[in-house]
Amino acid sequence: MKKLLALTLSVITLALPLSACDDNDGLKKIELNEVTHSVFYAPLYLAIEQGYFEEEGIEISLTNGGGADNSMTAVLSGSADIGLMGPETVIYVYNQNKADYPKVFGQLTQRDGSFLVSRNEEPDFEWTDLKGKEILAGRIGGVPAMTFEYILGELGMKNNVDYTLNFDVEFNLMTSAFIGGTADYCTVFEPTASEYEQEGTWHIVASVGEQGGDIPYTSFIALGSYIEENRDTLKAFMRALKKAHEFMAEHSELEVAEAIVKQFPSTSIKSIETSLKSYKGIEAWKNDLQATEAGFTRLQDIMKASGELSARVPFGDIVDNSIAEEIFG
Repeated sequence: MKKLLALTLSVITLALPLSACDDNDGLKKIELNEVTHSVFYAPLYLAIEQGYFEEEGIEISLTNGGGADNSMTAVLSGSADIGLMGPETVIYVYNQNKADYPKVFGQLTQRDGSFLVSRNEEPDFEWTDLKGKEILAGRIGGVPAMTFEYILGELGMKNNVDYTLNFDVEFNLMTSAFIGGTADYCTVFEPTASEYEQEGTWHIVASVGEQGGDIPYTSFIALGSYIEENRDTLKAFMRALKKAHEFMAEHSELEVAEAIVKQFPSTSIKSIETSLKSYKGIEAWKNDLQATEAGFTRLQDIMKASGELSARVPFGDIVDNSIAEEIFG
């Protein structure tokens, strides 16, 4: 990932930024690139489907990056105004000494949102059962893979000694690779995890987020220049997300599922409801969207343990909580 981002930095000077602009309806358009499409990001989809962004004068154009490296490339090149991705990407770019580097201005999730699946029923699964096994857990240098490796490290297990992490499969191709016979276990986000389990494709054996605890897992990220030049727009963006969080606090998972089902046209409302309950159960969402220094210290500990951190980064340099603090209090 670091090599790809370095290559990106060498060519983005030729790209023309596609910053937010007004359309014919008077709405400010924001190009938002998400790392993947999952119920894990339910507050974002709820704000879209409930019309909260429009109420705040914003039109969201949502695209799927299919991996944090692709989402960060979109932000750096200007093809996306905002990226929803792991904040490790910000650390990588910061350490490349770019003048206008990206910053985190809102943290959406605070735990790993993936679930470990097996082809076999394992009602008594223990993490030590992964000894001698091959696992698809993400791309090298990404938060999913690094978090997974860190979790097992805390249990005294080491990659390529006690188990093997397969880094060869692109993030958005892991599910199909696992179904095709690659590896013994795979980490999968909702609603795919529950949907395929109901079809008998695999069995969910553990929650990675429940085992791993709090970590700044997925954040809203934009170039520092974009944040400074579009503060009013980002305040409106945050107000829309606040409305979504309030809706989720006041309504059942079924009602939320009914509200966002259009985002998942091939998924049943029941499956989305199940996914929402799974994520609520592990306290997946950061309700005030404010990143913490303790969280980023732990993230950098995880990156260092994986050998992916060239130098520690000051929290205040890469996180701007000022907008979230103003809107969420």
